[in-house]
Amino acid sequence: MTFINSIPSHPHDIHRILNSWSPTKKLMLMALMAALAAILQSAGGVSPVIRYTISPFATAPILLVALLSLRSGIFTYLVTICLLVVTVPSELVIFPFTTGLLGLGLGWTFHTLNKRSEIAITNSLLLCIGICIPLYVFGFPIFGSTVSSTHNLTVLLIIFTFSYLYSWVWMELGLLILLKIKPILMRK
Repeated sequence: MTFINSIPSHPHDIHRILNSWSPTKKLMLMALMAALAAILQSAGGVSPVIRYTISPFATAPILLVALLSLRSGIFTYLVTICLLVVTVPSELVIFPFTTGLLGLGLGWTFHTLNKRSEIAITNSLLLCIGICIPLYVFGFPIFGSTVSSTHNLTVLLIIFTFSYLYSWVWMELGLLILLKIKPILMRK
């Protein structure tokens, strides 16, 4: 059962590799990943088809930098938000509460937690809260007109289920991305 298995060692190996870099190299990585996350997230402003296929990948750069350290991840997250303010302000409701928040959570949990179930549950709670804030606090229809911004237990259960499945998919995808990145980082 993959649900109760531990994650592989490559997130911890990448953490060690990134921490061995000089401060300048780390800062360059953070800047590059913030720019990449902003580009991927802003691609969603082009068309609805692109929004649902490309902009979710803005999670990956934040995940990589958050694996370096939570502080670095938060810095990159904030720089990405600043870049989105300048380029595509309409994405400011989506990135800080969903895509970017999930990247921060995954990077942090890959470094601190060991079990897949712990990582998936922690990130699904984080994503669920991130979806509920714009939906219920700001009244922003994050799912369009299909979900109302009035409190409803059924809607909350659907949001949590979606968050759990999405977090699980991103956990597996993140581990795959890190597996592919590890040999590249080891050559440097």
